[in-house]
Amino acid sequence: MARMSVDNPGEANAPAAARQPDAAALAPGLYLVATPIGNLRDITLRALDVLASADRLYAEDTRRARTLLDAHGIKRKAEPYHEHNAAAARPKILAQLASGRSVALISDAGTPLVSDPGYKLVRETAASGASVIPVPGPSAVLAGLNVSGLPCDRFLFAGFPPAKSSARARWLAELAGVPATLVLFEAARRLPESLAAMCEALGDRPAAVARELTKTFEETRRDNLGALAAHYAAEGAPKGEVVVVIGPPEDAGAWDDAAVDAALAEALAREPASAAAARVAAASGRPKRAVYARALALKERRG
Repeated sequence: MARMSVDNPGEANAPAAARQPDAAALAPGLYLVATPIGNLRDITLRALDVLASADRLYAEDTRRARTLLDAHGIKRKAEPYHEHNAAAARPKILAQLASGRSVALISDAGTPLVSDPGYKLVRETAASGASVIPVPGPSAVLAGLNVSGLPCDRFLFAGFPPAKSSARARWLAELAGVPATLVLFEAARRLPESLAAMCEALGDRPAAVARELTKTFEETRRDNLGALAAHYAAEGAPKGEVVVVIGPPEDAGAWDDAAVDAALAEALAREPASAAAARVAAASGRPKRAVYARALALKERRG
């Protein structure tokens, strides 16, 4: 029987004391600077130095950047770089890099390029011959994985599920056979229905919901997907930012896609697709719906 566990450290998110970093000259290049996902103290000394001394600073949300910079005594302005202006802003940034400038890029929170548009800028910067320099630090993906209590040696970050139920079901079915722990983001208001969809598509796997990581009301709830879905259906959608971590399928290594297809081919020679899918789903531990979809696709390919 699954056991429920809940953590809530309840630590205050007071900003760090103001500090003026050493504004030493930086080598030219694009600096990808990780910033706090909640607690403003979660920033490295190197990150503060880069934010203070880069020739140009770009942020996904300049208001959040202002809060961070003010908290650490850095008196400068950030320019916007986000999905709505990226196509227009990239040539300007590339020109600055070509002229030997240092440019720092930060996202809303956490590590740049994770669920934000920065990868195109990195790709074009690298193609131009300019340097790309990571300044590592906080990551909601890794923080959620760390506290989940689930295997961390192999994981897949899949981003946000689609909002519409039909698209989400197809999206989850594609992840059902991945032999790794899954890490997802989800909007808090959609969490109850999304957890129920995950349970249906992936099976009743062990999972964790990490909410408001590093913030005052941080909470991690661990249980199977079905119990978590029932909890949030009864309690209502939580508030704040959410990371969902889902354990890998049982015996994932023994039942990869090739093994499932081979078992289905053998079963389809003797029985209808529904019965074959039920048999293989029970043997593999994969969700019946996902296996049935594979059975239909296999049957169609065979004519």
